[in-house]
Amino acid sequence: MQLRFDTGLAGAEYVTRELWRRAILPRCPLHPRGGCGLARHGSYARKRPAGTRIARWYCPQGHCTFSLLPDHLAARFPGTLAEIEQVAAAAQDACSLEACAHQLRPDPIGLPGALRWVRRRLTVVRALLPLAVTMLPALLQGCAATVTAVRQRLQEPNALERLRALLARELPALATPLGLRHRRRGGGDGIGGLQQHMGPDPPPAAA
Repeated sequence: MQLRFDTGLAGAEYVTRELWRRAILPRCPLHPRGGCGLARHGSYARKRPAGTRIARWYCPQGHCTFSLLPDHLAARFPGTLAEIEQVAAAAQDACSLEACAHQLRPDPIGLPGALRWVRRRLTVVRALLPLAVTMLPALLQGCAATVTAVRQRLQEPNALERLRALLARELPALATPLGLRHRRRGGGDGIGGLQQHMGPDPPPAAA
């Protein structure tokens, strides 16, 4: 299960300062009164941004792992929320999705693969923004549900990252990549499902 990690810092500093080592989970989400044996469970790596690791805990009574995801990272998507937002913004302004896909993914996966890559990110942003406008009426009432409009209203270049902070209480019920709703192996949401394999932290970098 993923939980929000509010670092209060820019994404690049998360890696350079190895903030996963300082992450704290004060109580078990399943057993807030304690007594379940919650313990640190190492960390795991994310491919992007390079050098990123995520702190993790394990509850032996609930047979569940918990990881603290910093605000700049996309949930259950590779990379960052800013990268997903940039794809959606580019698709919004492009003359066609094909042109957008060719510009953003001119690599060997080919046009069909690049289109799938763009559409997957565009679809989740298009589903999220109208919901965010509805859930934040004091800030977004009357705002068009587009990346450009939401950025302008929030006065933020990274709107999705800001929305994660604004909707912090709702994240367990919101879909990825912004929200942290857990999806079971057989579909649906809940605590069970795929668990992360344990892995030791890498040795600390030499001073």
